[in-house]
Amino acid sequence: MTDEWRGWQAATETALYGDGGFYRSPEGPAGHFRTSVHASPLFASAVARLLVRTARELGTGSVDLVDLGAGRGELLTGVLAALPAEGADGLAVRAYAVDLAARPPGLDPRIEWCAEPPPRTYGLLFANEWLDNVPTEVAETDADGVDRYALVRAQDGTERLGEPVTGADAEWLRRWWPSAGPGSRAEIGRPRDEAWARAVSTLAGGLAVAVDYAHAREARPPFGTLTGFRAGREVRPVPDGSCDLTSHVALDACAAAGSGAGAPPELLSQREALHRLGVDGERPPLALASTDPAGYVRALASAGEAAELTARGGLGDFGWLMQRRG
Repeated sequence: MTDEWRGWQAATETALYGDGGFYRSPEGPAGHFRTSVHASPLFASAVARLLVRTARELGTGSVDLVDLGAGRGELLTGVLAALPAEGADGLAVRAYAVDLAARPPGLDPRIEWCAEPPPRTYGLLFANEWLDNVPTEVAETDADGVDRYALVRAQDGTERLGEPVTGADAEWLRRWWPSAGPGSRAEIGRPRDEAWARAVSTLAGGLAVAVDYAHAREARPPFGTLTGFRAGREVRPVPDGSCDLTSHVALDACAAAGSGAGAPPELLSQREALHRLGVDGERPPLALASTDPAGYVRALASAGEAAELTARGGLGDFGWLMQRRG
């Protein structure tokens, strides 16, 4: 392992996506942390309803569904299972899983596996916890009030300050994450803005959705959010390939970058978004326990899963960025 000092963007790129990187591991993300997709099939069912709504808005019975950062294809598998069969009431769906990892064995043959989003798709582009893993530089304000790049050593995560932040990165900080004073830190989200704008541009018509941990300009965390995850536990971020490296997303900046065409972007919480899609966590009526005990137990379990997906202080606080095109 090299003791070379590098910026966090380059170090994270290697640690996550290089040969032997974290996201190349056989177990995939599900082996280390739990997303909304893994929490409940209700999430995939909600995305399926969103796909149907998008198709209706487009006036078509044939749509594309693109999953950015597909992991091992869990979301697409769940959505396809939740959709009505093709026919009078069903959709013809072309499903694309976009991920740098190899196609997992046994994946539904209807899902096309690709390293980049296909061009000129027409339907729904969905990115669940993708942007938080787009590597960024980290800036720290020194004692003189100068924003400097944080450099890191891959072998142990030790940091030191490097050169002052200049150019487009400095402009991004001024606009989206002004310094809170000496010792404060920020993740420079410009690569995420650019990645999102490129992804949205592949959509010829329909809806693009990004779901992620998020914060807004008026409430940026003063010391940043960079952290690591391994085997379900939060750990110190060390870019050696042994853990996930993630930080919250400035979705407001991504919204501005991807808003070149179509309706104005919409930002809302996962709680609000899932409520719109029929996931609300409401408990079933107690009378059902007498008339249909098994049905009551199933409904109660479903309500518990819905409550987890929409919980304040938990998954319900995720941000949803929704951008329409065409």
